[in-house]
Amino acid sequence: MRQVSRGSYLSVLNAFKGKEIHNIIIDTNSDGISVLLKNILQQQMNEYKYHYLFTSFDLEMYDLEDFKYNFVNITSFRLVDIEDVGVKQILKGLRSFQHHMFQKPQNLHVRKSISIESEPALMFDSVYVFAIGLQTLKQSHTLNLSKISCDEENPWNGGLSLINYLNAVEWKGLTGPIQFKEGQRVQFKLDLIKLKQHSIIKVGEWTPHGHLNITEPSMFFDTGFMNVTLVVITILETPYVMMHYGKNFTGNERFYGFCVDILETISHEVGFDYILDLVPDRKYGAKDPETGEWNGMVAQLMKNKADLAVGSMTITYARESVIDFTKPFMNLGISILFKVPASEPTRLFSFMNPLAIEIWIYVLIAYFLVSISIYVVGKLSPNEWKYIHPCNLDIISIGNQFSLSDSFWFTIGTLMQQSTDIYPRAMSTRIISSIWGFFSLIIVASYTANLAAFLTTERMINPIENAEDLASQTEISYGTLDSGSTMTFFRDSMIETYKKMWRSMDNKRSTAFTTTYEDGIRRVNQGNYAFLMESTMLDYIVQRDCNLTQIGGLLDTKGYGIATPKGSPWRDKISLAILELQEKGDIQMLYDKWWKNTDETCTRKSASKQSKANALGLESIGGVFVVLIAGIFVAAVVALIEFWYNFRKHHRGLSGVNAKHDLTQGVVFNSEWTYTPPNRCFWFEIFEELRFASWCMNKQKRPELNTVCNKCNFSQIPTYI
Repeated sequence: MRQVSRGSYLSVLNAFKGKEIHNIIIDTNSDGISVLLKNILQQQMNEYKYHYLFTSFDLEMYDLEDFKYNFVNITSFRLVDIEDVGVKQILKGLRSFQHHMFQKPQNLHVRKSISIESEPALMFDSVYVFAIGLQTLKQSHTLNLSKISCDEENPWNGGLSLINYLNAVEWKGLTGPIQFKEGQRVQFKLDLIKLKQHSIIKVGEWTPHGHLNITEPSMFFDTGFMNVTLVVITILETPYVMMHYGKNFTGNERFYGFCVDILETISHEVGFDYILDLVPDRKYGAKDPETGEWNGMVAQLMKNKADLAVGSMTITYARESVIDFTKPFMNLGISILFKVPASEPTRLFSFMNPLAIEIWIYVLIAYFLVSISIYVVGKLSPNEWKYIHPCNLDIISIGNQFSLSDSFWFTIGTLMQQSTDIYPRAMSTRIISSIWGFFSLIIVASYTANLAAFLTTERMINPIENAEDLASQTEISYGTLDSGSTMTFFRDSMIETYKKMWRSMDNKRSTAFTTTYEDGIRRVNQGNYAFLMESTMLDYIVQRDCNLTQIGGLLDTKGYGIATPKGSPWRDKISLAILELQEKGDIQMLYDKWWKNTDETCTRKSASKQSKANALGLESIGGVFVVLIAGIFVAAVVALIEFWYNFRKHHRGLSGVNAKHDLTQGVVFNSEWTYTPPNRCFWFEIFEELRFASWCMNKQKRPELNTVCNKCNFSQIPTYI
């Protein structure tokens, strides 16, 4: 509030302009209004941003030609409704009286025969009401003229009666209906008027009982197609607002992006020019819980230093309480940006992955248990014993097919779905064999069903799946943009998971929060960090960096809007333009242009296509070959052991028999003789066996000359001399 005089008008207006005060109430007498209007023109404060409310009732009496076409907002009240028929009749009578009294229209209070100032109008009505009351008093009282003195107190006896008659007067004068109650005027009204391009029009009324009633609300918000320039602030954020840093770009040409295209389209639809610039502190705007001060673009709008704020600015309750937002031009939510987890390294024994390690152990234990059970039950069951030589009555012996080694061989053959030469005969052994076969069927079927998925699908080791996993661990740090709506969401949330996440971020404020999205994305690429951000921005980043991915769904739902100062006349117009652009699909086309440009997006394989296209490599099933080679090696070692054992056994057990010689026709027969094999070493015997195997690969029989048992009888072998 400033108390001013004619000499201080200019300095006060200059101070208001420096502080960017745009809404001004002016309470001054009629003599100072003309000087004030000239000073307003000198300060160039006759633009659309300024709104002047005059308490004077005589605004129509002044020249406002220089204010009409600059769209400055001038509002005032008037007492005399010049459009009223009764008022026109009274003014016509005044003009006639003036003409007869002065022979020329010289009254300064009636101009151009269209209006009258409020003070002479009130004087006219006062005199007329007094005349009516005096005339009424004259009908009941005799009025005598007498001299009065200011020094002597001589009351007039008819004064109280005159007051009563004045309170009873009801008349419609220049200032509207006139009626008194206990000496106070009632049932009057004031017209609310507003300056438009062509004239001053009535937009509402004020009465003592109903107070203000706006009859033309559109007059306060209808900006029309004005040739005005708005100050628009923004913040750099890919792909919403980006900047050319070359010397050839100046002014608005420096900026490009999704929001810049939307702003350009809306400016053509609504009808305004704009000057686009960056917010000084590079922040969207958040309220300091301690000081209560706002920063960023919100603060600029609150101080009326900008007309619009365009960018990826989220509509929130806190911001809406201090500034206005248009209809959202994009809907989104908070999501988690995380680095794509590393693929599980392919192991040599990947074919064992379909079954857990404990299942393999249990299968091995079951194999030994069933093999021993079959061996024991086979020994106990009499049906498993049979005669070895049933036709030889001299040697009566029985045998059992389930020896310990054969029991293990039968069990492993059943497990591998292979047939063996051993078939159980007894009911007990058949029960065990059937149960083991059923067990083997389930295990083999389960293994086969999971084998393809484990070998052909690239599995990821993902440490987190949603926000709950992120809040319940401490190894992976997380954070969000400082002084943004996402930070405000976690700070004000009442959900326990989000409150826990906020406490963690607040305790690690220096490392959790980032100043820009680029800083957060860089930290995510470094690993072991999750960045909480808007889903639209996340979608843009993920489509261009295949090393990043989205974790979980949306944590909330909200929208981006264009921000304006409180009570801005541009909000509704821009909101209608946004709705029209959405219905026509223009905003969706702009979204596809900046988000789904194939020249910039990376190629990401889908899980379904990847599982069909991948061929099994050696790194996936190489373990099978290792098992095969190991089995061959073990078999070769066992064969050597068997060969060595047989060699030692027969080498020690060879003994001769006495040869009997019988000479008949030149033929010599030995009745008893001893065959001594050649004295060969173990390795030479192996060499001979391998040499024979290489020479006679298709033969299944060979002579045995170097190893004989001690029961062999060579008495019938002839010897020639």
